Amino acid sequence: MVGISLSIPRIIREITLRIGIIIPTYNEADNLPKLISTLFALPLNLFVLVVDDDSPDGTGRLADELGTEFPERISVLHRASRLGISSAYVQGFRCMLEKDLDAIGQMDADFSHSPATLITMSKSLESCDVVFGSRYAPGGSVDARWPLWRKTLSVWGNLYARMILRVPVRDMTTGYRLWRAETLRGMPFENIRSKGFIFQVEMAYLAHCLEYRLRETPVYFADRHFGKSKMSLQIQLEAAFRVWQIWLTHRHLCHIGSAARIQQSRVAT
Repeated sequence: MVGISLSIPRIIREITLRIGIIIPTYNEADNLPKLISTLFALPLNLFVLVVDDDSPDGTGRLADELGTEFPERISVLHRASRLGISSAYVQGFRCMLEKDLDAIGQMDADFSHSPATLITMSKSLESCDVVFGSRYAPGGSVDARWPLWRKTLSVWGNLYARMILRVPVRDMTTGYRLWRAETLRGMPFENIRSKGFIFQVEMAYLAHCLEYRLRETPVYFADRHFGKSKMSLQIQLEAAFRVWQIWLTHRHLCHIGSAARIQQSRVAT
């Protein structure tokens, strides 16, 4: 009896935390239905927003069908062309912030981010403002099938960004994150300049400058199950050069700190 009474509050807390997950898609028809099924099997109160960039393989149509099947749990944002991950997330954040949600997550559609880790991340969010699913925190790892150049460039890129921006996060490029909704309301989306995957670094730096509480939880980053990776050597090298641009654009916020966050929150409301 004692064991049951102790477990009830924990279960209720997991179920009642209202979490929105943003999933940008481009040619993810093989993955999306499986991912949605896996997500909705979790003991979490999840709502999903699919942001599709007019995928030629019909991902957007599949997302609509899933939305018909789960009208209270899935919405689809159709975009006319391939506009990139940065604008997909910014639009997604703005849409999600109109809903009654406690937390908003970022997740890839290709199963490189294990859906089950959301349970751990939701618990971690109780003591911070944003949780990073980290490949490089103790206990984290990447797929053994990654080529050496990709592993080396990923580790170097994160170390490089940390040294320049001085953000206390080991995995600044991770796309697996869970934010408090109130945290995102304080973020200056209108000032974001990144157009690609470097967006993840810019968001981490902004959160640090505004003195939000950052936390990492270890994850295993699997190679995609189906389809072709959109990451390339050119993309990662370009991101490394743009770290300096991020620092120059937002460094003044680090001098203002949480006061800038409060100002942004007032603008947002």
